[in-house]
Amino acid sequence: MDSVEVNVLAGISSVPAAEWDACACPEAADGGRPRDPFTTHRFLAALEASGSVGPGTGWTPHHLLARHAGAVIAVAPFYRKSHSQGEYVFDHAWAEAWHRAGGSYYPKLQGAVPFTPVTGRRLLCRPGQEEIGQAALLQAMAELTRRGGHSSAHLTFCTEAEAGAASSAGWLHRTGVQFHWENRGYGGYEDFLATLASRKRKALRKERTRAQDFGGTIRALTGAAIEDRHWEAMWAFYLDTGARKWGRPYLTRAFFDALHEMRDAVLLVVAEKDGRAVAGALNFIGRDTLYGRYWGCLEDYAFLHFELCYHQAVDWAIAQGFARVEAGAQGEHKLARGYLPTVTHSVHHIPHPGFRRAVADYLEQERAAVAEEADALAELGPYREEERI
Repeated sequence: MDSVEVNVLAGISSVPAAEWDACACPEAADGGRPRDPFTTHRFLAALEASGSVGPGTGWTPHHLLARHAGAVIAVAPFYRKSHSQGEYVFDHAWAEAWHRAGGSYYPKLQGAVPFTPVTGRRLLCRPGQEEIGQAALLQAMAELTRRGGHSSAHLTFCTEAEAGAASSAGWLHRTGVQFHWENRGYGGYEDFLATLASRKRKALRKERTRAQDFGGTIRALTGAAIEDRHWEAMWAFYLDTGARKWGRPYLTRAFFDALHEMRDAVLLVVAEKDGRAVAGALNFIGRDTLYGRYWGCLEDYAFLHFELCYHQAVDWAIAQGFARVEAGAQGEHKLARGYLPTVTHSVHHIPHPGFRRAVADYLEQERAAVAEEADALAELGPYREEERI
């Protein structure tokens, strides 16, 4: 847009935190908690300063900053990608098809929070500047795709409203499914259990009893209660899980050190036995949502994974009056624990006419299949029929 100037930033440190956060989390200016911590300046800065993204990682910062009449009105976390790792919206088949046709799918552009399959705003606008800011950012992303020789641009885990705005600008819309737990005004965990079918309720009680009988204690820690030793343990847990899931971990040890400085936005659920941590789950705290991110263990105990990641998160959310728990990507096992299917959104800008047509046809079929899957999974949930929504 002629009236808006959009600049590309080689790193988040190129913009003052106050200017970025005025767009990313304006609610924090009055002392409120950000709606989610992942697009805040300090979180993105921790990824870059720790070497988790940047040179050699395949995530090269190309953040966007839009000015109108000299004032910053919108920003976007944006990256040049040389692979499709750490995104959780899988486009490997697209890359394969592109390469089979003799083209090069990489580099591409990605609007996302690295390694974080959490729905949130990706077009971060100051309040009242959403229409002009979103349009400017989307146009800049399309121009960067063309001018930089990129195959495509992607916004992953964006909001439904952003998906609508991008679709109106010609981007292709993709949907997926995650499992989220919703708080229906429960006064305690037993109130939640009372909404479940009898057999499911008994199964969860039994599961929690067995999990808590591992011979140690479970502690939910946040803020000053989190000590350096807890990060040492979480790093060990993360390495164990990363080695099994991804082959190598995405995050560096330095990132966990950086998290210590933002532990007001962290909930650690730690299982300790004989004076040492044997398992743990890392969660991030938003304005009204708890986000489950990483889990790991050094010893295997029956159902401890479910207890630390899902049941303890529900306990904490109810106690704090939070609206929901988002437990990360995939995992139909969450369904039995009260986490219901929720549709997620991403949008994709593909300039090549032939490839765009092929992807558009595929996405139309995929969206229909995702909608059917979400409806079918919801019917399999543990809630009593009269409690289903």
